[in-house]
Amino acid sequence: MTPLATLRIQFNADYTFADAIRDVPDFATLGISHLYASPVWTASPESTHGYDVVDPGTVSETLGGEAGLRQLRDSLKAHGIGLIVDIVPNHMGNGQQNRWWQDVLRRGQQSPYASYFDIDWDGNADVPAGKVLLPVLPEPLADIVSQRKLSVVRG
Repeated sequence: MTPLATLRIQFNADYTFADAIRDVPDFATLGISHLYASPVWTASPESTHGYDVVDPGTVSETLGGEAGLRQLRDSLKAHGIGLIVDIVPNHMGNGQQNRWWQDVLRRGQQSPYASYFDIDWDGNADVPAGKVLLPVLPEPLADIVSQRKLSVVRG
């Protein structure tokens, strides 16, 4: 079915699959043909938007988990509404919770997840081939800037 009238939903802890299920009849009354959802995969624990995915293999339990997503799908289908999920491969959290990213940092190109990330494994003038340049600050950016350990230059 071709989308004719989409409604974008920003899922988070305050608006879950259950909330959307409650609202489906209203969406249908408005003539919505498709619900366009923010990412539904497991994101960083403090995420308010879902675009910092740490496990693209699981549906966020905060949002209602896989069972909740299936219930939403069924409710939408019963009302003749399709579901479009925003999948943005480069919007992944890169913290400790993302085991894919941590595996790439440990194993480089040998990681089974290496191809999921946009990494220039050929290298360049600043980064040797097969390496990842990952600048990590020892303190929060605001503290480092206020202590004049790093300056911001606007050009």
